[in-house]
Amino acid sequence: VQLQASGGGLVQSGGSLRLSCAASGSILRINAMGWYRQAPGKQRELVAVFTSGTMISSDTTNYADSVKGRFTISRDFAKNTVYLQMNSLKPEDIAVYYCNAQISDNPWDERNYWGQGTLVTVSS
Repeated sequence: VQLQASGGGLVQSGGSLRLSCAASGSILRINAMGWYRQAPGKQRELVAVFTSGTMISSDTTNYADSVKGRFTISRDFAKNTVYLQMNSLKPEDIAVYYCNAQISDNPWDERNYWGQGTLVTVSS
């Protein structure tokens, strides 16, 4: 399984960017897929994650408090792709953004995958 991320770049404060991450390979089920980020000198942190529902639960999305109301995660099931729409970007959003997914290629277990990072820079 591979995760291919794209969409980073330079934007002015208040601007928008959309990140994409496509999963490919032997995929039975994507259990969760989302984005983390790592700013210079800081630990990697969760930004947003989409978790697939089960027979007894619904799909869920979770966001870091710092991005709630500004970022939106969405998923295209047919394309095994997740998007992160980032609006009202701030300088504190500057980081390398990493796509992450928990994917099952069989009914019994899952593995954790990381995509390559994509840099988001916000100019003030």
